Amino acid sequence: MDTEVLVADALLQLRVEAQPPASRPDGRVDLVVDPEGAAVPVELKRRSLVSEDIAAQLLAVDREPAGAGGAVLLVVGDRVTEAARRMLIERRAGYYDLRGRIALRSSSLVIDAEVTPIGERGVRTRALGGKAGLEVAIALLLQPKEGAAVRELARSLGRSASTVSQVLAALRRDQLVDSANAVVDARLFWQVAEQWPSTRTFLTTCPDPDDQSGVAKSLRLGLADLAAETGWALTDTTAAAAYGAPVAARADQALDFFVPDEVVLRRATTLLGTTATPTRAAASVRAAPVAAVCARRFDLPGGGWRWPLAHPLFVALDLAQDEGRGREILDAWNPDPRWTRAW
Repeated sequence: MDTEVLVADALLQLRVEAQPPASRPDGRVDLVVDPEGAAVPVELKRRSLVSEDIAAQLLAVDREPAGAGGAVLLVVGDRVTEAARRMLIERRAGYYDLRGRIALRSSSLVIDAEVTPIGERGVRTRALGGKAGLEVAIALLLQPKEGAAVRELARSLGRSASTVSQVLAALRRDQLVDSANAVVDARLFWQVAEQWPSTRTFLTTCPDPDDQSGVAKSLRLGLADLAAETGWALTDTTAAAAYGAPVAARADQALDFFVPDEVVLRRATTLLGTTATPTRAAASVRAAPVAAVCARRFDLPGGGWRWPLAHPLFVALDLAQDEGRGREILDAWNPDPRWTRAW
């Protein structure tokens, strides 16, 4: 795992932000540690064992004093001896012992705390194991040709940088993404499709998108501002037809929705009623497996539908659940150029 990622994740456990510098003119600043605007530049050095001699050697390298434009030295090691720890702190530097301790001293910053030992995190054997794996895969599939940086992706998903780094490493190991974390081919899409939820709850009544009552508000339809709100997202066959996929949708067809979470799903069943028979359903609902499903919605002008559509990726994942007709539709569906096909 990258040393920068290890340190940024350890600091994040302490609610301290660390970002790469905007530029590296001399190559000595690897991170900027920024608790409440302190903006302390940090130079990282990594060694397996950091002894007192190793610490002295690293400190002896000519560098500008911290606080005078220079960076604070932070030595990262699988093991940092007690003597090395004392020397680094006394010389206004720092250490990160991967066994679970990080400390740093500068004129404006003091850190000394326990963090999760790296050895306890283990190695991810399945890239898509757990919700974090699915979230990372979805984020990559939404922009399959662009790739992703660990820290930016971790921030957007609200995940630790180390978790995202482990998922990406597993995806690279399985040759599903390249060195820039761009999606290699359609295999990642089909692996996600294998984990995509298909079990629906069938509702006897479909909510009215024009309803302004308290019932509509409690259902969190999210129709006032699609860019700022999460809410119900129309998916599956009706949405595919709206996007121009080669599929026919009946005028009286029950609508399929993703809803933001299990709380909304339970409210929908209480307020709108349920049926065990799909043919008697006016709509079906599923809780979104990742937040992006109900946050990335689109209202296409000129259509006859009254609901915002789920992103084409999520609609395609729904179609992929039908191993026969669904896959035929996907083979023939090339969405509008504003969305990159990932299947």
